[in-house]
Amino acid sequence: MRPILVLAGSNRSGSYNSRLAAVAAKEFAVAGAAVKRISLVDTPLPIYDADLEAERGVPENALLLARLIAAHDGVFIASPEYNASITPLLKNALDWISRARLGDEPSAAVFKRPVFAIGSASPGRYGGMRGLIALRQVLAVGLGALVLAEQISVPHAAKAFDDHGELADVRLRGLMRSIAGRLVEAVENFADRSR
Repeated sequence: MRPILVLAGSNRSGSYNSRLAAVAAKEFAVAGAAVKRISLVDTPLPIYDADLEAERGVPENALLLARLIAAHDGVFIASPEYNASITPLLKNALDWISRARLGDEPSAAVFKRPVFAIGSASPGRYGGMRGLIALRQVLAVGLGALVLAEQISVPHAAKAFDDHGELADVRLRGLMRSIAGRLVEAVENFADRSR
């Protein structure tokens, strides 16, 4: 079973994207992955500052997150949209992780190993689509990560989840299931090519 890491780019109580991350984690498990779900609340980080890094080094929580990413074949990020971009919480975490060096690896090398998939849930009608564009740019262009073309965008998130925490819309449920299967397949293929 391939290990998949699932996280949300939000720390808000009752976050729609935390709910989407929970749905994704279930689908990855059904697709045959070994799933680990984390919350960025558990790994607080200062705002990225090059002077702080020079003085104190990369924070232990950034190193912990880098090790987690490096230990997984796939990563799913559910990220809200803030002003047509990603949350400061997520961007700051990615910036710090990109500074982490594990062993002899260059910084940001942890983003080259896993395959990433992304999604968003938003109260608006576009489902966080603009934020996903920004997240894809940070991951693929900025950090050199392999990001699946398939993504999930959940609009009207206040009504998007049923009483059991599942996606209420049949089409969105099918899309999440498809993305989970696609990521598991992609990490298998990627691992085979790396051997």
